[in-house]
Amino acid sequence: MLLETLELSLTLNGRAILRAINLRIAAREIHVLLGANGSGKSSLAWCLMGCGGYAPQAGEIRFDGDRIDHMPLHERARRGMALAWQEPARFEGLSVAQFLRAGAENADVVKALRAVGLAPDEYLSRSLDKTLSGGERKRIELAGMLTLQPRLAIFDEPTAGIDMLSLDDVMRVIETLRQNGSAVLLITHQETIAAQGDSASQLCGGRIVCQGKPDAVIANYKARSCRRCDGETCGYD
Repeated sequence: MLLETLELSLTLNGRAILRAINLRIAAREIHVLLGANGSGKSSLAWCLMGCGGYAPQAGEIRFDGDRIDHMPLHERARRGMALAWQEPARFEGLSVAQFLRAGAENADVVKALRAVGLAPDEYLSRSLDKTLSGGERKRIELAGMLTLQPRLAIFDEPTAGIDMLSLDDVMRVIETLRQNGSAVLLITHQETIAAQGDSASQLCGGRIVCQGKPDAVIANYKARSCRRCDGETCGYD
């Protein structure tokens, strides 16, 4: 198993955000995490990645059999984990070409930019800063995943803010990653995106309340008419 969490729990400011999360993702698997806004999806991504302030209070995170929940973000990245943020970061003073080559010096950055609908001649020398729109930065981040080719790629709401880039376009990027050996954790509140996975888990009130094939998890999600999570588990207890 590539990624495994065991009873993973996270509390922030006295509030339970993640409660005993058990999650398993195999190599080359596309696993969807489906849940309403506020259910803890992004918090789980940040916890898995080792972001500051998101250290779990209980449980374990194992990557390729090794326990990593005590490791800093850069060590998890070195082992092959990468996160595409819901709101992509800016890197003042760094060109797009430098960003794309940061983790893979010999990467085909031209091919990667074309794969996300950007013209290499127009973007390679541009700075990755506020002169780029959120949609442009998101596309460049997707291109960065292609050049990095991580063992596990975590996508938090992958279509958010990407103008003129369809779900099919995004899924082609994800499928390319899988074909090249990556597993993918696809985090979303959208049923159409959830349907693209090999397997799925539903998060509600910080707990995984349903796991299995995407169609079964989507049906469970739709039955609850979840749109905004209030921190409760909708009677699942």
